[in-house]
Amino acid sequence: MSVRTALVHVFPRPLPYAPTLDLQNKINELQFFKRKLPNPSHKDILLLLEHRPVYTAGRRQTSEQVEQESIRLRNLGADHIITKRGGQTTYHGPGQVVGYPLFDLSRMGLSISEYICKLQTAMKTHFLEHYGIKSIDSDNTGVFLSKNIKLGSIGVQIRHRVTSHGIAYNVTREPLSWFDQVIACGLADVKAGCLSDAAGKEISVKEDMERFLRSFSRVFNLKLQPVDGSKDEGLYEYVMTLQRQVEKCL
Repeated sequence: MSVRTALVHVFPRPLPYAPTLDLQNKINELQFFKRKLPNPSHKDILLLLEHRPVYTAGRRQTSEQVEQESIRLRNLGADHIITKRGGQTTYHGPGQVVGYPLFDLSRMGLSISEYICKLQTAMKTHFLEHYGIKSIDSDNTGVFLSKNIKLGSIGVQIRHRVTSHGIAYNVTREPLSWFDQVIACGLADVKAGCLSDAAGKEISVKEDMERFLRSFSRVFNLKLQPVDGSKDEGLYEYVMTLQRQVEKCL
């Protein structure tokens, strides 16, 4: 099977959630538009980043559940945002790697279940190859170190066969106390774990991202290339606008 090319952008600083969600939507709309052209020119892209502290609720939760939680979680110092992804409440913040693949599944020849399986495999492969961390099989979506410790999460949205949202896993211990404030993903008996604890050593988020990209590209059979302003004008401007906004606020 030939290796396909996809774009990648790694954000250097933690991003607020709402503008990042807006970025995903803008890129998806650009992909939809370019896919309809006589010579389709839409490109797949992986966004890799950390978020500022935020709790997100998925579409499986009721409005009553969300309202009851929102005030309490905001009082902790985090944002609280309702999304259209699958799954239930989870947390994103510094010390956690988040990956948003914005991929056209029809072009990749993947079903939804196959795509989710590859996301899961990419994380499992990364954890094992780079840190010697073994995961167990589970009936629940994600990557589990044991029946009571979850290391990697998956929550996706798919419109017209194009993906958004994606995966997250904790690298450092920093996110763990935030996870203790919620029943993450609706699993009452499961706690969040992190790579540093599982590997028994401190791990840099920046270095981990570089390692993850190697595993991800191999599992998805992709050659990942940085977004290029001279070739990917629309995508580049969307991505860099958000990056400049974040840097300006520092």
